[in-house]
Amino acid sequence: MIFKDQLKRDIHFTETPKRIISLVPSQTELLCDLGLETNIVGVTKFCVHPDYIKTDAAVVGGTKQIHIEKIKALKPDIILCNKEENTKAIVELCELICPVHISDIYNIKDSLELIKQYGKIFNCETRAGTIKRRIKDELKIFKDFIRGKQVLEAGYFIWKNPWMVAGNNTFINHLLQLNKFENIYSQKSRYPEIILNKSEENNRVNVIMLSSEPFPFKEIHKEELQEFYPNATIVLVDGEMFSWYGSRLVKAFAYFKTLRLNLQNNAL
Repeated sequence: MIFKDQLKRDIHFTETPKRIISLVPSQTELLCDLGLETNIVGVTKFCVHPDYIKTDAAVVGGTKQIHIEKIKALKPDIILCNKEENTKAIVELCELICPVHISDIYNIKDSLELIKQYGKIFNCETRAGTIKRRIKDELKIFKDFIRGKQVLEAGYFIWKNPWMVAGNNTFINHLLQLNKFENIYSQKSRYPEIILNKSEENNRVNVIMLSSEPFPFKEIHKEELQEFYPNATIVLVDGEMFSWYGSRLVKAFAYFKTLRLNLQNNAL
């Protein structure tokens, strides 16, 4: 059997892979929702959904650093990676052990394609189809809701010391656009570092979002940023909703609706 991953690489199997290692937290959650929980033998320390997964599967490192000997010992049939979250070096090491599938996600279409690919590879196309339909249904409901809503100037922070934001060519930016948030850092690529400054442009910003991950922003950080975005509503947001691109999307659009309504109630 030959399958293609999202980099159009061929992956060869003689039978449906049973022993799975996932090096991407959002993909671990997707696997479980596809009914493959008992097939997962290894995960990262950042795989937190479902909350018991690290009890049932071995922890083989993080997304940027792995314990290759642990991975070898688990005798996986397939290792799941992501172009952004895992390094090229990690992929190359894993390929010495077994076939590696690499995802590459920039938008909802890519997310749905990944779910479809997993459905085929793991012989669970019915469940994959159900998840895809639920995401499409939720997206349609949200688009109906957001239609006609005001476009808000917004920034999305992911890190502190140094300050880092979500820029263009990211899945987060794609979701910001769906939410009618005009990303003030969309002229910058990927996840740039920025230097905070006071400017006329910053005075026009409506919303600053502080993500719950990878940096765990708290209430105290809102005060630090208010000085530089004096007219903005600064809110803590669930980073998983904005950056997890698997089955988490089933829940994300209801969250986005609540976020917009809360901002609306603050009379932006």
